[in-house]
Amino acid sequence: MAKLLDQVNAAIRIRHMSPRTGEAYAAWIRRFVLFHGKRHPVDMGEKEICAFLTHLALSQHVSASTQNQALQALLFLYKQILRKELSNIGQYVRADRAGRIPVVFTPAEARAVLSQLKGVHYLMAGILYGSGLRLQECLQLRVKDLDVQDCRLIVREGKGDTQRVTILSPLLCTPLAVHLEKVKALHRADLDEGVGEVWLPDAISRKYPSAAREWGWQYVFPASRLSADPMAGKTRRHHLDPSVLQRAVREGVLRAGIIKPAGCHTFRHSFATHLLENGYDIRTVQELLGHKDVRTTMIYTHVVNKGKLAVRSPLGEGNRSQEIGVGVRDCTVGA
Repeated sequence: MAKLLDQVNAAIRIRHMSPRTGEAYAAWIRRFVLFHGKRHPVDMGEKEICAFLTHLALSQHVSASTQNQALQALLFLYKQILRKELSNIGQYVRADRAGRIPVVFTPAEARAVLSQLKGVHYLMAGILYGSGLRLQECLQLRVKDLDVQDCRLIVREGKGDTQRVTILSPLLCTPLAVHLEKVKALHRADLDEGVGEVWLPDAISRKYPSAAREWGWQYVFPASRLSADPMAGKTRRHHLDPSVLQRAVREGVLRAGIIKPAGCHTFRHSFATHLLENGYDIRTVQELLGHKDVRTTMIYTHVVNKGKLAVRSPLGEGNRSQEIGVGVRDCTVGA
């Protein structure tokens, strides 16, 4: 098992896929092997994959996206590692696609949560809301990707290893410039201590050996402590851990008195929804979000009540609004 998973991780790195994808794929392959009594995958095939996927849907009650991730992990294993062609997975039971509506802040709620955050937490959450970034995309921002003069930023390590340009709120440009001066001083101190390198993709580190120590390649939001890179055997300063902002936002939501099940990703949902509410076309929003398919962006149109097709509730319409108001005042709890 260990040798097989090492091969999977190596294949993930060679293809410049996300380390998180590698972790997820390895976990699914392990579960697949254990489900079939620790049989080696080379001795199994379409029938066993079909049985495992059906088990996930019927017994584990996973979502459609989770089941699809398990399928992709197994397809990667057989195609890239075992070099075994799969003819047809078969008719496995597919998990139900829930079609959930994303949780979205109102503009007032977004401002209320941001007002509860300070320092680095405020800057990061401001980028999530003001630029529509995913949390990991924000964490992986490099200094050279920020353009505080033209109020824009470049996402170079987006989902699916994609790149895009998006907007940067003018409200963040000045505090970000001040923040970068502090990060620069920290980087200089690291260099004086004989460290100061940052992780770079393999291709870049080979082509530009000194780039890891250059200012432009440093993370915008570095960790407070140095850490050892187990892969390279070097001491480096990585970016902040995702839990740092996740915890701060969760506490900010509670202090703001918001009862929605909101988190960091709610800011990205709110970014898209509020742009559509303000009249921006969906193709523009799609590009800013980095969606490959506009159908993914269409989910945000659920709260956009603009145009002649908007539907208004009959409650309070016409001459009965005053009468309805009286009726509401007369209501008692539990009536």
